[in-house]
Amino acid sequence: MITPDDYFTLVPPTVDMNIRSELYFTNEFNFAVAVILSAQATDKKVNEVTPELFRIAPTPAKMIALGIDGLKEHIRVISFFNNKAKSIMGLATALMETSGADDADYKFPDAYHDREKLMTLPGVGQKTANVIMNVLWGMPNIGVDTHVFRNAHRYGWVGAAENTPERTEEKLLQKIPKKYHPIVNHVMVLHGRYTCTALRPKCGNCPLAHLCNAPDCTA
Repeated sequence: MITPDDYFTLVPPTVDMNIRSELYFTNEFNFAVAVILSAQATDKKVNEVTPELFRIAPTPAKMIALGIDGLKEHIRVISFFNNKAKSIMGLATALMETSGADDADYKFPDAYHDREKLMTLPGVGQKTANVIMNVLWGMPNIGVDTHVFRNAHRYGWVGAAENTPERTEEKLLQKIPKKYHPIVNHVMVLHGRYTCTALRPKCGNCPLAHLCNAPDCTA
């Protein structure tokens, strides 16, 4: 049985703790854009389009100047690009209304360093807000993506009742000791992406294999 203490003691040395996210970004605004684009898409696919997009439109003002049709041309290969384009343009507009700053090193106004306030922005749901706050500001929020959701259930940390990202996050915040909360999202995402994968988990490379009783563990 894998406990949270086992997990967050043994797994961190196997992932790159210097990388807070594998998404490409150059400032806080375009990190939020990248997170919106990553919904139901891989970071690798998002990273194929964002370097050029963020060269042209790195800030809310420049994103608005690019326009929704121009944005769509850049993100057309991303799933649900039409809806994501609307969300991104809405986000840029809302931020411009709050702060007209157009610095290359754009930062969210301090008022948005609050999850409820952040979630009032277009395209920013609970998972997106959690990822933004965790990566950009080190907040102990858990963004429950497919890897976190899958492996939280695989290890028995949550049960059948936790069938949504929101319920899973609530249970994980109770189950996992607070001292680990700032690194939960980062460690579980990378471990789930490269080792404890959905299909054919790489148990031979996993530091937890000797503790794991998941039915698909091959150790």
